[in-house]
Amino acid sequence: MELFRIRRDLPFMKYALVLNAISFITFAAAVFFLATRGLHFSIEFTGGTVMEIAYPQSADIEKTRKTVESMGYTDVQVQNFGTSRDVMIRLPLRKDIKQTEQVPLAFEGICKSESGTVSTKQIVTPKGEAVSKEICTNAAGAEAVELSRSEVVGASVGSELAVDAAKALLATVIGIVIYLAIRFEWKFAVAGVIANLHDVVIILGFFAFFQWEFSLTVLAAILAVLGYSVNESVVIFDRVREAFRKFRKMNTHEVIDHAITSTISRTIITHGCTQLVVVSMLLFGGETLHYFAVALTIGICFGIYSSVFVAAAIAMWLGVKREDLIKQPINKEDPDDPNAGAVV
Repeated sequence: MELFRIRRDLPFMKYALVLNAISFITFAAAVFFLATRGLHFSIEFTGGTVMEIAYPQSADIEKTRKTVESMGYTDVQVQNFGTSRDVMIRLPLRKDIKQTEQVPLAFEGICKSESGTVSTKQIVTPKGEAVSKEICTNAAGAEAVELSRSEVVGASVGSELAVDAAKALLATVIGIVIYLAIRFEWKFAVAGVIANLHDVVIILGFFAFFQWEFSLTVLAAILAVLGYSVNESVVIFDRVREAFRKFRKMNTHEVIDHAITSTISRTIITHGCTQLVVVSMLLFGGETLHYFAVALTIGICFGIYSSVFVAAAIAMWLGVKREDLIKQPINKEDPDDPNAGAVV
């Protein structure tokens, strides 16, 4: 399917050096901000406290968030889970409050916002065990909010998670290298991986510069961008291989220009539709999906750029040629072959 067709190949590779110089400067700036500012990790990585509360009616997420933030928390996460009445709150570590005291203080603040007081209720579990639960009752004696569960996330767990995240990124990159090397040629594999790492580092650079919170959802977005970006590179590499077979008189940079030009319509349709969904998450997904959508938006934009001006250009500079992708038939009647026509 094509929205339009460009009749004349655009000279993308003519400006490859200038555009890659800009790309290198952007990449270097991202590395600089990562080294100087670092990432602002969420409590999954740094440690903190998770508490779950339940309201008798649909919860007012914004009211709960403002209540907790008024207690001095700057990076608190408040979101629904399960039903509209259940709320999960993630509290980062604070130097002025012991980690074990965070939940009681936070629940007391939430209870006061509901004009209630904290009390303890004894309940019996389905297994017949008696447990105590913190509840908040209002002046009429009705239950305003209940503390369902609380959990402490230690710093050691967070560091282990960070190591696992790095391993996941490394495994993804190795998988991409192997896939491209098998499907195409090692020059394309090197070009594709450099382009993918270019996208990842620039996303991380944005998060380091603006000090946006880096959470597990952002990590998931980065892994998605890796796959998304390599897909665009594979489409272009496929067209390069087809053009080498079809246009024998074209040189390498003309073949690459033709491959990129012929995929522009497909790129606009694919990335445009994807970006519409991502923008919907950005505008209507709330606080939970905000940075996930931001990371995807950056990744999609730079993924298109890197596939065209980074991956394709690097493959060209590495010297990819027709013989790398197409096996030439052996001409037994070659007049220059001294053994041509010999019978044994």
